Amino acid sequence: MFKKFTNGCVYVMNKYLPDAFIFAIVLTIITFIGGVTLTGQSPFQMLLHWAGPKGFFGLLSFTMQMVLVLVLGSAMAQASVFKNFFKKVARAAKTPVRGIMITAFISVVACWINWGFGLVIGALLAKEIAREVKGIDYRLLIATAYSGFVVWHGGISGSIPLQVANEGALATVAPEIFDKAFIIPTSQTIFSPMNLFISGIIIVGLPFVCKAMMPDKKHTIEVSPELLIEKEGRKEDPSKFTPADKMERSKILWLITLAMGFAYIVYNFTKVGLNLSLDFVNFIFMYVGILLHGSLRKYIDAITDAASSAGGIILQFPFYAGIMGMMTGLNPETNVSLAGVISNAFVSISTARTFPLFTFWSAGIVNFFVPSGGGQWAVQAPIMMPAGDVLGVLPSKTAMAIAWGDAWTNMIQPFWALPALSIAGLSARDIMGYCVITLLFSGLIISAGLLIF
Repeated sequence: MFKKFTNGCVYVMNKYLPDAFIFAIVLTIITFIGGVTLTGQSPFQMLLHWAGPKGFFGLLSFTMQMVLVLVLGSAMAQASVFKNFFKKVARAAKTPVRGIMITAFISVVACWINWGFGLVIGALLAKEIAREVKGIDYRLLIATAYSGFVVWHGGISGSIPLQVANEGALATVAPEIFDKAFIIPTSQTIFSPMNLFISGIIIVGLPFVCKAMMPDKKHTIEVSPELLIEKEGRKEDPSKFTPADKMERSKILWLITLAMGFAYIVYNFTKVGLNLSLDFVNFIFMYVGILLHGSLRKYIDAITDAASSAGGIILQFPFYAGIMGMMTGLNPETNVSLAGVISNAFVSISTARTFPLFTFWSAGIVNFFVPSGGGQWAVQAPIMMPAGDVLGVLPSKTAMAIAWGDAWTNMIQPFWALPALSIAGLSARDIMGYCVITLLFSGLIISAGLLIF
């Protein structure tokens, strides 16, 4: 029955889910209509929210960060050390079952440690396993690698729990109940019994869920061989190098570049520990890549090769920024936004016991249109944090309910899947049927955790 249900989800997504860019266009239209009908704003006001300063071009910095996550992570993984590591792990898999379970476990653990790292490493490992293990369904393999991302906001790089641990963060969103000195330490969020329970069950259970989704031989679709062809490095004849060629391969320039980069990496680790920002993760990706490639010329070639897969991110992220602009755009007369309407609807039916659960569900809906942790917090915290205080719900629990909602529906939102899809050479419809199962599994675990604790 489970396999039939999984096959049904895969069939529906394959048949009805359009290209990720078309999906973004459809979400744009839905949000536009919702803003007009539910917040009382005029079509022109919604247009301004869509294309205004906080709209279409509001994620340019983040877009570049995500391009770098993909490009720098892919270039780093092209180094022979990483290739050999992935090959060893892939060869240890030996069978399709082991391949799926190893991919799921490494991906979910890596994403819990750092989402940017896990998002890229999982996809690269999955691609290598597809090269080594025959008879494995490539769509499920990449879906498995992406499914690990569901735990990111409960992990040690989760933006909301890290943000509320800083002075002034809560006072900014709810000054009526929090003063500037009030913080929520990570012992009450990331390392709370509730969050460790949710994260632990998902980390342990996800490999078995992905194993259960494996199709029979009749429905298994193996990878197209052309997707796995590696480009051969350029053959070089040192005797024909010009002075410029020699400079590009200079070990002195390579060492100076490395010394500067790793000096800062060591300094930053002493200052912030494992609290790694996305910018710092990209910085590490860059300098580890430069180190492992052995020369600046080889690294330039690797970056050039990796950059060709970033088109989807560059095209689609501005449209999601426009959707976020419309979701958060306020009616100037009533001070109501579309995201606020959704959040308030769940608050109105909540009790002290059900409030964390409804906060999680509402955050999942809002995340579908505002797929950004920072954007999610800015939209929902001013509504949910005061409402939770009135109902007597711990601020830490409300914050984590928002965080898990933000992570949860990423499973059926192509926004975050784009780096993995670019690496794999697949489209969103290829993996989303399997991701629906991850959505249901994780949703049950998170809901249970919010009710039990």
